[in-house]
Amino acid sequence: MASTPSPTPPTTRGIERLIEGIATSDGAGVKLTRVLTGKLQHRLDPFLMLDAFGSDDPDDYIAGFPDHPHRGFETITYMLAGRMHHRDSAGHEGLLENGGMQWMTAGRGVIHSEIPEQQDGVMEGFQLWLNLPAHAKMAAPWYKDFASAEIPGYTTPEGVTVRVLAGASGSVTGAVQRAETEPLYLDLHLPAGSNFTAALPATHNAFLYVYRGAADIGGTWVAAQRMAILDNAPEADGVTIHAPEAARLILVAGKPLNQPIVQYGPFVMNTQQEIHQALDDFRAGRFA
Repeated sequence: MASTPSPTPPTTRGIERLIEGIATSDGAGVKLTRVLTGKLQHRLDPFLMLDAFGSDDPDDYIAGFPDHPHRGFETITYMLAGRMHHRDSAGHEGLLENGGMQWMTAGRGVIHSEIPEQQDGVMEGFQLWLNLPAHAKMAAPWYKDFASAEIPGYTTPEGVTVRVLAGASGSVTGAVQRAETEPLYLDLHLPAGSNFTAALPATHNAFLYVYRGAADIGGTWVAAQRMAILDNAPEADGVTIHAPEAARLILVAGKPLNQPIVQYGPFVMNTQQEIHQALDDFRAGRFA
């Protein structure tokens, strides 16, 4: 009987550039690192922002993020450690805990708060902003919490642990799918000396962020607390990550919308006129 040929491994992308985040604060003084800033929104379309936060000092996070508005995009909060309570004006409420994810579609407008539910210990995680296509920016708000056990995952033969927050990896479908932006969001735990290869359509923008250890992509070293923007070489249809030492990182990719991006603080629309309307609606109490 003839053997079935093994699939051809993807051709790996290289690293276009490395980004060191900017230390800042948000909400009521929560200290964080802004990794994906407004200057990179077009380059990493459909992603608008990535914040990384992590501290064992309660003074850095305890005040949280009191009531604030959003319109025109989605927020994905992934909690590595800690407890955060969510409440919003559309009637949603939930508790985000260790290893869990919160996915919120702000759509036409929502006011929400994110307040820590702990007095001490480590608070660590990420918030990623994903743009909405023009026709969906005024959709009804939507929200869902995913406990850690509800996030699909698998372990590779080399011992790499893969958590699939969005999209699909291998034969595993992630917790959330989006038809138009096709986001892929993986949390990867790589043992020392291991490799991991992910398929990535050449048309998609992609980046990774190392939050423990270090990674090697095509001979380029990516240290902890660094984001690597992957190039868009037309012949590349994936990325191979090597861990010279034990490493943890997130890998994010998505299909660009190629639409205008106009941002004013927590509002992201396609025109300046839509921003003015968002401000008017918020001030008039017309958010959900």
